[in-house]
Amino acid sequence: MAGPVNTQFAVAVHFLAYLAGAGRGRPVSSDEVARSAAVSPVYLRRVLGPLRAAGLVRSRPGSGGGWELRRSPDEIGLDEVWSIVQGEHAVLGLHGPSPDCPIGAGLIGVFDGIEGRVTAAIERELAECTIGDVLRRAVGTAGGHAERPNSLVDLVET
Repeated sequence: MAGPVNTQFAVAVHFLAYLAGAGRGRPVSSDEVARSAAVSPVYLRRVLGPLRAAGLVRSRPGSGGGWELRRSPDEIGLDEVWSIVQGEHAVLGLHGPSPDCPIGAGLIGVFDGIEGRVTAAIERELAECTIGDVLRRAVGTAGGHAERPNSLVDLVET
């Protein structure tokens, strides 16, 4: 049975694209973005911490304060966002079998190899797209039902 889906990457991309688009030139409150992403402000702030620590965003306190991008959206690759949000967490969530089991002892290396190849493939695919690309695609399809891209390369090329 599958576990709960981790949405932090999608929320992080939404947040960064929102800052680049709707927030251009003004600080954006976490409440505003939380409403847009349909997540709680608490959950959003959990995602924002690593993005701030990595230097992608900054916050300004007080009246008229909020969140701002620190870099151009065309300079922020989705692979960078993935790496920040995902950290060292396993992509596949493969179980750690008992090293005392004759099969399990061998599976540890097999699982590590699979995990490494899957992670590398995800990172290669995400490196093809920036927050700017996501924003352009989202704005270009807002209100319409665009075809879902087959890959991030399709996303960038349309």
